[in-house]
Amino acid sequence: MAENIIFGYARVSSKEQNLDGQYILLKKVGCQEIIEEKMSGKNLQRPELDRLRQRVRGDDTVIVTSLARLGRNLSELVAIVNEFKQKGVIFKSLRENIDINSAVGNMQFQMFAAFAEFEREIIRERTLAGLEAARARGRKGGRKPVLSKQQAQQIKTLYDNGTTVVEIAKSYGVSRKTIYVYLNKGK
Repeated sequence: MAENIIFGYARVSSKEQNLDGQYILLKKVGCQEIIEEKMSGKNLQRPELDRLRQRVRGDDTVIVTSLARLGRNLSELVAIVNEFKQKGVIFKSLRENIDINSAVGNMQFQMFAAFAEFEREIIRERTLAGLEAARARGRKGGRKPVLSKQQAQQIKTLYDNGTTVVEIAKSYGVSRKTIYVYLNKGK
């Protein structure tokens, strides 16, 4: 039977920064293996974090020096920690003194999750209100038309007279897909 591992995850945002402070803290609390990453939290792809998420199994432990090292926003953080919980992984954050396997730590984390949901709803409401206000001012969303109505009519006429889509696209300096979009609008 494999022994449970205490993993540490240390991340800094740029290659110029160093991980020494995080490394020392993680070693001090007993991490056997420390996964290091020098990459902005804004990056969707963090290969070392992904590797850690694939490696951990039930009763392993993951420790970070701060929640900010793990996720780029509250929603992502909640998703990662919930993934750990589902696998039976013990998760701890040193700065915030959170251990999701304790009653108090789990309650703290659930509050974070509630705030993340609240944050998503506020953003959604603001977006919808902004779109509604723009429509009320006569603006509509989406891309501006690439071609004028007159050009669209010319395209239809050219196509009906046997000019190929490739030839039309070249003459108007647009893609074939754009031509097909305009041809389908006329139907």
